[in-house]
Amino acid sequence: MQLGLPCGPVRTVVLTVLLSVLMLPLLRIVGLRAFSMASETYTSGTHSAAFVTCPNEQVAKDLARGIVERKLAACVNIVPKITSVYEWKGKIEEDSEVLLMIKTRSSKVSALANYVRSNHPYEVAEVISMPIDQGNPPYLKWISDTVPE
Repeated sequence: MQLGLPCGPVRTVVLTVLLSVLMLPLLRIVGLRAFSMASETYTSGTHSAAFVTCPNEQVAKDLARGIVERKLAACVNIVPKITSVYEWKGKIEEDSEVLLMIKTRSSKVSALANYVRSNHPYEVAEVISMPIDQGNPPYLKWISDTVPE
């Protein structure tokens, strides 16, 4: 005598129904996540990542706080202990610096650059930016929600 599921087509139907019931919560989660990501629209270049080098951590923190407080960016990461090699006034220089990685709207880059130039101790402050082509849609939305047009 054999215990278990019936053979043939009935077994197939029972297994299909059982697997469907067990997989439904997982498929629902995956489907909702995929729909959420697909339904978020993003126009490439709406946001930018900007970079500024600073002579030390205190200058970096002061600039970062001022940038975020003035809503010129949603977030500023402070990356300590970078080494910069560059030519300045005809000589090759090497300095320890701190890097600011700034996430903002592309429309704010000009105001951001003006703020940095006005508050940075360097004679020629580095402010460069690159448009963001792609990213996590909820994160990009957060930048938009945090930094007004």
